[in-house]
Amino acid sequence: MSSTGTQAIDRAAELLSLVVLADQPPHFSHLVSDTGLPKSTAFRLLQALERHRLVHRDDEGSYEAGSLFAAYASRHDPLDDFIALARPTLEDISAATGETVNLAVARRQTVVQVAQVDSTYLLGTTNWLGVDVPAHCSALGKVLYAAGLIAMPNTTLEARTSYTITHPDEFRRHLEAVRAKGFAQALSELEIGLDAVAAAVIGRSGEVVAAVGISGPSARINDKLPQLGALIKNHAQALSGVLGHQNRKEGAA
Repeated sequence: MSSTGTQAIDRAAELLSLVVLADQPPHFSHLVSDTGLPKSTAFRLLQALERHRLVHRDDEGSYEAGSLFAAYASRHDPLDDFIALARPTLEDISAATGETVNLAVARRQTVVQVAQVDSTYLLGTTNWLGVDVPAHCSALGKVLYAAGLIAMPNTTLEARTSYTITHPDEFRRHLEAVRAKGFAQALSELEIGLDAVAAAVIGRSGEVVAAVGISGPSARINDKLPQLGALIKNHAQALSGVLGHQNRKEGAA
């Protein structure tokens, strides 16, 4: 393919991205301004995108995602698409830590782990997909509790170890600390010798949609909690950005 052809694809892709990621359908003039393209070039590329149902132009000259996107969405599980978007972030966290990395969502009172990248270490390699883990002694679960995606308990919680927080009032205070720090930790609360840290993934609307976390043996995790907490927060924010969230406030969870 010639460089001219590649340039045309790049420009069309830029226009398409601006349309799809915009909070409100952008007008033609805004697209020209944002890309710096000549009006004639932008108009020609947008016409091509419209012919292929990738964008749709309304009567006021604004553009929105075309019907091809709706056709794709109707044939695919949104969770599968979310996992695919998250996979590079999970792999980046794995490369930085070597530990098991998980992505989880809330379903009623439970934490469902929907994706995992295995630890590179022999000690600590566990497949958590499909494993029923009490949310209150899971770092991922605490993030989802703190976001209000799991209803706050009013009764004594199950003690998995002597470190498990079981009193509802103490658990509420613990969640306040989670919100303040921007990440959760679970230290030998599910199983003695197993530690984890996790942070919130925020969607386009500003609502928490998932949690991403690291887990491994206490001997490798405990001494690095501040560094791992900062790392998981940064990667969670990066994934939130991929989903379209604008982090307008420094340190926002």
